[in-house]
Amino acid sequence: MKVVIAAAGTGGHINPGLAIANKIMEKEPNSKVIFIGTPRGLENDLVPRAGFELKTINAYGIKRKISLENVKRLCDTIKSVGEAKKILKNFKPDVVIGTGGYICVSVGLAANMLKIPLVLHESNAYPGVAVKLLAKKSAKVLLGFEDAKARISSNGNVVVTGTPSKIKEIKMSNADKFNKREELKIKQNLPLVLVFGGSQGANSINKALLGIIQNNLNKNYQIMWAVGKENYEKVKKDLVEHNIDIENIENAKIVPYIYNMQEAMEVSDLVVARSGAMTITEISILGKPAIFIPYPFATENHQEYNAKVLANIGAAKIILDKNLGYVNLNNTINSIIENEDKLKHMGEKAKAVAKKDVEEKIYQQIKMSAKM
Repeated sequence: MKVVIAAAGTGGHINPGLAIANKIMEKEPNSKVIFIGTPRGLENDLVPRAGFELKTINAYGIKRKISLENVKRLCDTIKSVGEAKKILKNFKPDVVIGTGGYICVSVGLAANMLKIPLVLHESNAYPGVAVKLLAKKSAKVLLGFEDAKARISSNGNVVVTGTPSKIKEIKMSNADKFNKREELKIKQNLPLVLVFGGSQGANSINKALLGIIQNNLNKNYQIMWAVGKENYEKVKKDLVEHNIDIENIENAKIVPYIYNMQEAMEVSDLVVARSGAMTITEISILGKPAIFIPYPFATENHQEYNAKVLANIGAAKIILDKNLGYVNLNNTINSIIENEDKLKHMGEKAKAVAKKDVEEKIYQQIKMSAKM
């Protein structure tokens, strides 16, 4: 099978594309898979690093305001349809896959013009503009969440598959959890709250956590906090101003970045995070209760819709970014961790959302579509 995957910009689009590519190569080792992205996004690092060829086109997301820059971007994006068409003509794929974002529009329209089957995957609970635009022109639209189904116009070609994730449903034994906590120098007798805001951190979450630590409010729980690589020195400096050593804080372990998120989530009792589609997916796979602070500037406010997937079934609490402060975050954490039964039930509800055999389901839909 010859496959083109359009994925650009952020890990939320690129990582599902890579997971799909790896599944195709696992099932059909003689397949040829290439990616189409832009010269600017994370795909320029992640795709070659994963061993796949990347072709680039000059597509852009269009901002919803009139400006000279926006007009230029629109012209470049229109031209990029022709660039994508040229790549597809040369490669002659059996199927084109898009994982959301503006790159899908250019590549998807080119695929339609050349009558190549198009498969879209939407990770978010609120489908993006690109997927909505191309849904009826696609062979299949694969969704990460059931909630997205009612928010998309289709021709009966929608399938809820879930979103591929590096996190796997491998239950860590109590002994392994004990050993991992010892290794991480985390207390065994206090609930552990895992806090992160994405690879770059999140300033509002960081500010609230600083307030909790500076006021010594985390007496009933301990924190493992990934502040983001770019924010670590700033957080360190803020703590020094309050005579707190970042390497020696009671009930808190602060790191720039967490490289093994599976282990970190496994040993944690509660997660505090933004609500990107991948985070929701990972939390549901491992069955963890959560407090979500949706990123307020996400396109179509999709992070709040993602958070509601778990909040609406009682698996999570939501604090809007504008309402976030160290007092209400601390109160919300305490209201959950003080009740073991509540922690357990929230985790069980989160796990009920998780989809099984995601990559296999996606592969089978792609295989069927390639034959159309």
